[in-house]
Amino acid sequence: MPIQAVDKVWMNGELVPWDEAKIHVLSHALHYGTGVFEGIRCYETSRGPAVFRVRDHMRRLEQSGKIFMMSLPYTVDELCDATRDLIRINDLKSCYVRPIAFRGYGEIGVFPENNPIDVTIAVWPWGSYLGDEALEKGVRMTISSWRRHDLNIIPPAAKVTGAYINSVAAKQEAIHKGFDEAIMLNSAGYVAEATGENVFVVRDGEITTPPLSAGALPGITRESVMQIAADLGTPVNEGMVSRSDLYLADEMFCCGTAAEVTPVREIDGRIIGDPGPITQAVQSKFFQVVKGEDEKYFDWLEFV
Repeated sequence: MPIQAVDKVWMNGELVPWDEAKIHVLSHALHYGTGVFEGIRCYETSRGPAVFRVRDHMRRLEQSGKIFMMSLPYTVDELCDATRDLIRINDLKSCYVRPIAFRGYGEIGVFPENNPIDVTIAVWPWGSYLGDEALEKGVRMTISSWRRHDLNIIPPAAKVTGAYINSVAAKQEAIHKGFDEAIMLNSAGYVAEATGENVFVVRDGEITTPPLSAGALPGITRESVMQIAADLGTPVNEGMVSRSDLYLADEMFCCGTAAEVTPVREIDGRIIGDPGPITQAVQSKFFQVVKGEDEKYFDWLEFV
């Protein structure tokens, strides 16, 4: 989906005009993938724009950096404040938020620590990642021939830029085969996640999602969905999910900041069908929560 320009980008503590938000071509992260990032959404509510779990996202950004020995030069509070200010300055009612911290210009070579750590936050209007129709009717998925990287190759707990070439390869393969999205298996052959979403399978009235040990990103939306489903009275389990489990699912959905809660209607030609009652209930409650329509979950929202 094309990016829609706004007025300002936050770069290293300064507000910069959108078209001037640039970096040097020899920035370390461009060559070696030494960056960590987040995806966050801000939703329009009756009380004004509200950023969904921004503090949890910024904590994960900080923790991703720690794994790769990148000490961010801004605190979580400073990054949260900058995000709210940026949304306000750009006069946005709802938007996507992309914070990124990366090794900048200084030296070239695999050892990164002599390069500065630059931090940027950008916001812009952005609709449904997989499309409005996908939210209503579901997407068609395929199991990718590309495996998710192992925990001791690139730790999935870190949302690191370089790791996403793995997702890019799987996504391209899926699109070229005529599917909407890809499921990625780990080196043992169990489901890890999709290219940018966590995966949930419904069978016999219970939800199962792969554990973090299977290679799943510790998704903020994943955690939110698990809490919402439990509050709705649906049992939620973390357990290994096989290819056959996907093919035999009563219902299936995926979630992520960009994808929100998206049903899956088909996988590798096996028809799951229209979104089922559990998927619909979780999706409906999720959108009530992020749009500020349920006070029980107000602590997940930071109003701009």
